[in-house]
Amino acid sequence: MDDGPDRTLDAVGPRLKHLRLRRDLTLTDLAEETGISASTLSRLEAGLRRPTLEQLLPLARVHGVTLDELVGAPPTGDPRINLRPIACSDGSTIVPLTRRPGGIQAYKYVLPAGADDREPDLRTHEGHDWVYVLNGTLRLVLGEHNLILKPGEAAEFDTRTPHWFGATGSGPVEFLSLIGKQGERAHVRAAPKADQRRTR
Repeated sequence: MDDGPDRTLDAVGPRLKHLRLRRDLTLTDLAEETGISASTLSRLEAGLRRPTLEQLLPLARVHGVTLDELVGAPPTGDPRINLRPIACSDGSTIVPLTRRPGGIQAYKYVLPAGADDREPDLRTHEGHDWVYVLNGTLRLVLGEHNLILKPGEAAEFDTRTPHWFGATGSGPVEFLSLIGKQGERAHVRAAPKADQRRTR
């Protein structure tokens, strides 16, 4: 059995501490920026807790690094995007689609089937998110709204609004996520079809 993903996640703690100290941040400072409690951050840095996908994303964004850099993936020297999946301890898989630090970051998520009555763990952090469902059904809890998104549907929101993603009991879900810092929004444009005519 390949235990590579486990070793990768175990090595994240020292890297997280180095990035925080390099920016001269306290655990309290980082907790305010990420929405992750200071005690959880301390356990992550000490290697007493493995990071989840929901924790890695805001940490990578706040530190201005890609997920590959955060987990210590080796550089390939290849200009093409490295689509190597990152397995998380909660059964989720994430594929980074961008490599440059800062700016809008693109990710592909694959979440395992969930329970329809699961209590969401709402999170907040600075930034803006745009999601697009590829396959399956995505449950998005956004503030007081409990939304169900199907393939071809998208949502865009300020991540300072308490939010949570999950799959439903119908099966796993696969979706794209574009995450930008506060005030930086994803602009998606589609050209009208040549034969499209007004019906009104």
